[in-house]
Amino acid sequence: MAPTAFENVAALAEHIGQALGHSDWLSVDQARVTAFAEATEDRQWIHVDAARAAAESPFGAPVAHGFLTLSLLPYLTAEVFDVAGVTTRVNYGLDRLRFIAPVVVGSRIRAGVTLSGIDDRGDGRHLVRTAVTVEIEGSDKLALLADSLTLYIE
Repeated sequence: MAPTAFENVAALAEHIGQALGHSDWLSVDQARVTAFAEATEDRQWIHVDAARAAAESPFGAPVAHGFLTLSLLPYLTAEVFDVAGVTTRVNYGLDRLRFIAPVVVGSRIRAGVTLSGIDDRGDGRHLVRTAVTVEIEGSDKLALLADSLTLYIE
């Protein structure tokens, strides 16, 4: 699915308060979880030891790191919308983040994005606020929800 394209930040601002859409589904496989564990030095068994996780974990299988799911937000939200004329996008932070349900390895996730607001910071800089939910395919619980902040520089 192609992202919704906006001509510039002003065109995006016309959609404040509106849902911008959903990303495609993305598989969270063991290779991705293991690579994240290696990159972050977080090799807890619940993420990387499938046999032990199946036997001892309350989830019956290994689960993705919450921060792995969080780290996928830039990729997932870029599938939802794009703004032309922006030279740089900088992760600015989060106003709110909640990990609601674990993402079991082998699950698929997608992001839903709502444009919450845009603050003009001057000099062609705009702080874009989005409410992002990450859904788990087949689950009635979200993996996470976040109020994400991204600085757009024109």
